[in-house]
Amino acid sequence: MAVLVARQGRELQRYTSSGGRIVVGCIPYRVRGGEMEVLVITSQKGHGMMFPKGGWELDESMDEAARREALEEAGVRGETEPSLGCWYYKSRRYDKTYEGFMFPLRVTDELHQWPEMASRKRTWATVQQVMDGCQHGWMREALEQLVSRHAMMLQSAL
Repeated sequence: MAVLVARQGRELQRYTSSGGRIVVGCIPYRVRGGEMEVLVITSQKGHGMMFPKGGWELDESMDEAARREALEEAGVRGETEPSLGCWYYKSRRYDKTYEGFMFPLRVTDELHQWPEMASRKRTWATVQQVMDGCQHGWMREALEQLVSRHAMMLQSAL
């Protein structure tokens, strides 16, 4: 079995013209019994409820970055769908505004071991649980976009 290692460093990171990082993330999801469940992770400090995200690097496409972050931080693989949009948010650590792009990721494989498993916990939750527990407004908005998109797809299938 190959050992998976998370990328380190910021040499390949992309930045906005004002110096903020460009981050890419995903909302890992599955449908069970007709209900959508989403996978959330804790921050590396062990608290909060968030989706995998990280820097978009020069040698990858946005959806490749989203899939990489899902693998490194949450230990899942899957298929990305078209972007949910772009959000701007203030860094808690630096005085910069970041640009964040989010993609849905339909989970096809959940790994037993992954690069950041020692520093993050993952949990499957209902959409409502995530809406109630996520501290990041922009991540809740991305989840609302995903739920809305899937509701429209179900309507058109009828």
